[in-house]
Amino acid sequence: MSAAVVVGVLLAAAVIFAVVGVAYSRRSARSLEDYITARGSAGGWATAATLAASGMGAWILFGPVEAATWGGLPAITGYALGSALPAIAFIILGKRLRRLMPEGHTLTEYVFHRYGRPMYALTLVVMIFYMFIFLAAEITGMALIASLVAGVPLWTTALVVLAATLAYTTYGGLRASIFTDKVQTILIVPLLAILLAAGYILLGGAAPTMSGLAENAPELLGLGYLPGLEGGATFLIALVAANLFHQGYWQRIYAARDERAITGGFLASAIVVIPVVFAMGLFGLAAVGLGRSETPSVALFSVLLDAMPPILVLALVVLGFLLVMSSADTLINGLASIVAVDARRAAPSASASTLLRLSRYSTLLMAIPLLLIAAQGYSVLYLFLVADLVCAAAVFPVFLGLFSERYSGLAATVSTLAGLFAGWLIFPNPAMTEGSLFLSFVAALGVSVVVSFASMAVSSSRFDMKSLAGSVRYIED
Repeated sequence: MSAAVVVGVLLAAAVIFAVVGVAYSRRSARSLEDYITARGSAGGWATAATLAASGMGAWILFGPVEAATWGGLPAITGYALGSALPAIAFIILGKRLRRLMPEGHTLTEYVFHRYGRPMYALTLVVMIFYMFIFLAAEITGMALIASLVAGVPLWTTALVVLAATLAYTTYGGLRASIFTDKVQTILIVPLLAILLAAGYILLGGAAPTMSGLAENAPELLGLGYLPGLEGGATFLIALVAANLFHQGYWQRIYAARDERAITGGFLASAIVVIPVVFAMGLFGLAAVGLGRSETPSVALFSVLLDAMPPILVLALVVLGFLLVMSSADTLINGLASIVAVDARRAAPSASASTLLRLSRYSTLLMAIPLLLIAAQGYSVLYLFLVADLVCAAAVFPVFLGLFSERYSGLAATVSTLAGLFAGWLIFPNPAMTEGSLFLSFVAALGVSVVVSFASMAVSSSRFDMKSLAGSVRYIED
């Protein structure tokens, strides 16, 4: 397939979504509050659709497939559960935060008012770093898809994706993102179904894969396979912890119409993501069974591209584009909301209109390093793992404060740093030749939990939870 055809399809899809997103945004209010929270505007269906689209980025074409090539069924299962469990956690934690801070906007607001500046600064750095790396990985993933399919230059695809996403995201904010997510979900679901069905048929069903696995790697089919179990447990910890620091999801807690919409929307997204991630992981087993797993990170494409007719290859390209756009606009909006809210804290006299402009300009400036990273095709896996480790160390201290009045900001900071130090001692080197990823995540989470409970046992301080409600107000001119 020629690069011109693929670029043409990408451009057409980009223009359509940019126009649709901007056109929808012109019909809605564009105050700063509306831009970063779309407060109370999303019902259960809209919440479920935007979460499903936002949660299923291009990573589902790479991550679960690669994990299956070395971890088998246990790794796939852990990946699927780890992708779904954050939604369950958000139902509990999100409703709790919304009750305590009904006029809130970001997770960093809660951390600042609950714990003070040191823990706030640590959390702010973690969130920005994690979401930026996530965004870079998504854009790079789409660029790699177009390059694998038709040799399209990485920078060309990255530019098309970023330009289209920024066109409606910087203009319409969260409302535009939620609206386009609904449209993208309607398209993503059938395209995924087509990909899975076509893959099963084109590969001759399950028999060739099962035969190859039985001969070459039977351990991958065993649920007791130790490397797979360790990998699955690592995915559970890393994915749950990291996603709880994704501001795009916290925006949707406040965008949901009520608690019923939160419960229904997040639960539906969890139910959807489990079979999708598990099914995609099966392509990794197929790659091993068919002897095409030389490059695990692109095992899906190694298995399917030669067998697919051109029309299905184009469908795969469009699917990748939709997956990236739906997750990228969520990440961009999340970063924009952090900029606006935390800039207000730094400059209390700044007007809402000034903060809105700052939020928009910051997202445009962010596109420059993103384009440079994606154009190089760098692997950001190690940086991702570093971010996940920090999240694993911080997740218990950050959210314990939602429920315990006896937990102080100093204790949260010390617990996080202790967990991070413990995890970093065992964390693998960049070449992954030394250390243990599984043990490092267990240590980071375990030590932070132990230190947190120890600090509570000797603490005499009490935090007034009711004070959180009055600490944050709507941002108005």
